[in-house]
Amino acid sequence: MAGPLTPHTHDFARNLAASPVLTDGNRNLVLVIAVVALAALALAAVLVRQVLAADEGTDKMKEIASAVQEGANAYLARQFRTLGVFAVAAFFLLMLLPADNTSQRIGRSVFFLVGAGFSAVTGYIGMWLAVRSNVRVAAAARAATPAPGEPKADLTAVSHRAMKIAFRTGGVVGMFTVGLGLLGASVVVLVYKADAPKVLEGFGFGAALLAMFMRVGGGIFTKAADVGADLVGKVEQGIPEDDPRNAATIADNVGDNVGDCAGMAADLFESYAVMLVAALILGKVAFGDSGLAFPLLIPAIGVLTAMVGIFAVAPRRADRSGMTAINRGFFISAVISLVLVAVAVYVYLPSSYADLKGVSSDISGHPGDPRVLALVAVAIGIVLAALIQQLTGYFTETTRRPVQDIGKTSLTGPATVVLSGIALGLESAVYSAVLIGLSVYGAFLLGGTSVWLALFAVALAGTGLLTTVGVIVAMDTFGPVSDNAQGIAEMSGDVHGEGAQVLTDLDAVGNTTKAITKGIAIATAVLAATALFGSFKEAIDTAVAKAHPAASDARWLNLDISQPNNLVGLLLGAAVVFLFSGLAINAVSRSAGAVVFEVRRQFREHPGIMDYTEKPEYGRVVDICTKDALRELATPGLLAVLAPIAVGFSLGVGSLASYLAGAIGAGTLMAVFLANSGGAWDNAKKLVEDGHYGGKGSEAHAATVIGDTVGDPFKDTAGPAINPLLKVMNLVALLIAPAVVKFSYGQDANLGVRIGVAAVSIVTIVGAVYVSKRRGIAVGDEGDEGGSEPTRRSTDPAVVS
Repeated sequence: MAGPLTPHTHDFARNLAASPVLTDGNRNLVLVIAVVALAALALAAVLVRQVLAADEGTDKMKEIASAVQEGANAYLARQFRTLGVFAVAAFFLLMLLPADNTSQRIGRSVFFLVGAGFSAVTGYIGMWLAVRSNVRVAAAARAATPAPGEPKADLTAVSHRAMKIAFRTGGVVGMFTVGLGLLGASVVVLVYKADAPKVLEGFGFGAALLAMFMRVGGGIFTKAADVGADLVGKVEQGIPEDDPRNAATIADNVGDNVGDCAGMAADLFESYAVMLVAALILGKVAFGDSGLAFPLLIPAIGVLTAMVGIFAVAPRRADRSGMTAINRGFFISAVISLVLVAVAVYVYLPSSYADLKGVSSDISGHPGDPRVLALVAVAIGIVLAALIQQLTGYFTETTRRPVQDIGKTSLTGPATVVLSGIALGLESAVYSAVLIGLSVYGAFLLGGTSVWLALFAVALAGTGLLTTVGVIVAMDTFGPVSDNAQGIAEMSGDVHGEGAQVLTDLDAVGNTTKAITKGIAIATAVLAATALFGSFKEAIDTAVAKAHPAASDARWLNLDISQPNNLVGLLLGAAVVFLFSGLAINAVSRSAGAVVFEVRRQFREHPGIMDYTEKPEYGRVVDICTKDALRELATPGLLAVLAPIAVGFSLGVGSLASYLAGAIGAGTLMAVFLANSGGAWDNAKKLVEDGHYGGKGSEAHAATVIGDTVGDPFKDTAGPAINPLLKVMNLVALLIAPAVVKFSYGQDANLGVRIGVAAVSIVTIVGAVYVSKRRGIAVGDEGDEGGSEPTRRSTDPAVVS
């Protein structure tokens, strides 16, 4: 942690006021980058046509796919209406925060809406295409088991065709993610020039806030349906996972799209946007005028190499599994990115810091070569992505020992399955945290004696990781599309034998790709949060220089962690991560309980469902999940936004800095633990379902199903939601930092304002948590006024039994 803010720091902050302008060369470069972003959107349109040109299969498959489409559209429409209220409120609140000029203040609020809108569009496009692609993947697999009289296709060719459709679907989402992220940042730089970093704070905040809501809401929806479907269908009724007799199956398939496709797409988009925000803020400080263009050049290269990587995922007959083809595309993209970045660095940047225009004397006199710093930092990010990909794959692939060991524990019951999965998650979190920590420290060392160059190197490592995002998003979307394809195939009954096995294999690969993308998303979140931490320090330095605090304020401006008030902030930051995770998991538990009771009720009151003479009421479960997911959004959202405000205005900027550090540390470990445990449990279940340890219907199978249901909210709700949580809190801290300094120290200090803002924030958080807890921990409790309607009706002992 940094020490007290000294007069030298004030001088440095004043140097920043002499903001660099955008030269003609850099303006032209940013224009080219904007064109690259548009090219990514154009490629997305081409891929959409390719995917939609594929066959949709039988009428039954189309009917099921249509029901999933209808449910997903209805949920997202209601979610966006709900989030519109938060967006409008945040727009006006941002207008109230301090800014250097009116143009900055208006631009920050306007681009907050743009960032939120782009995040929503990315998520919606991911859902829109996924619900159309899943039936086409199922239809492609059906060619392996054609109807009588139809020719049988080559099994390998069928598998490759199905995988290609699924991955190209992900490619569309990947291109939208990088295209819109890069386009938004480029437009801000072109319009606002030196003011771009401040305006981009709003852009990143909009993207992060909406992504967090979509991640939490979609995660609650999908896992409530998934857990409810598994517990009643597989465990109690002994029917397959996607059996059409299970009323929760349509909701489960809808959830895959609104949670994994829409939610994760929005999540990775905001990671992209927020990393660019941090890189441009620090780039302006460290590289002057070049710092407003160079951080955009690196991800622009990533857009081009992502195009190559997506088309490079072309399965071959010699491949051991679909994962081999995906790994090949990823590493081809990463290697080309590194080569092109090396070329760009040596063409664009000068050989000494003294030749950089618009930097302070501290940096212009710094020894060394900025080209070396930039290239090594970006390389660290690319290598980190590759290492996280391999590490996560090791802990979650069905062919690796960790998952096989969990599968073996199923022979001794669900308790050992749960224990082994938790142990795996805890262990893997350590290795991932060490890798991320070494990457941050390696980038930090590149800065030498300059903390600003060190922080910018961390941000550049993040942009290096962004070069892989296009392929990463494609990998992530591949997972739910494959999962849905298997569900549609099973519900329709039109895909059998080898065709069904093709989809099962793709689903297992999809589980691994989802786990990998979660791991890389976590790494991106940590690098972005660390870089934003540096941006936060820059904001504090600038605000302190304007406030002219008295000497007596020095202790409260100190960021030294040895001070007790700062240590309190550290503990609070870690605690918020735990509370946020607990709220998310508890929300899934409540909603899943309502689904369980509803599905049980339908089986009890409509016995004809089991012999196919009656049809389940799918819409009731979709409605339960929708209402519960939207109702549960407010508490985690308010916690993420208001907790940094409460800490900053009550304890000061030193405690707020420590709060962010505590959140980053605890959030990294918690997110990896939850994601890897859940992914390993899911694939251990797949391992047993493939015939190991007794196969489907055995006690071992029931044990892994229970492990999987525990892991569902881990890996698809709480774990992934920590990523946007960290960035939302960092951005809130960055946005409020000038106000905290203004009202806490110097000539404009106002204790009444501080106490008022802190009190309102604390009361709101406590009230939101209290209301959430009133909904009850145990579903079906008498007097549970906050529970969903089916939950309250299900207290009938006959239903419970």
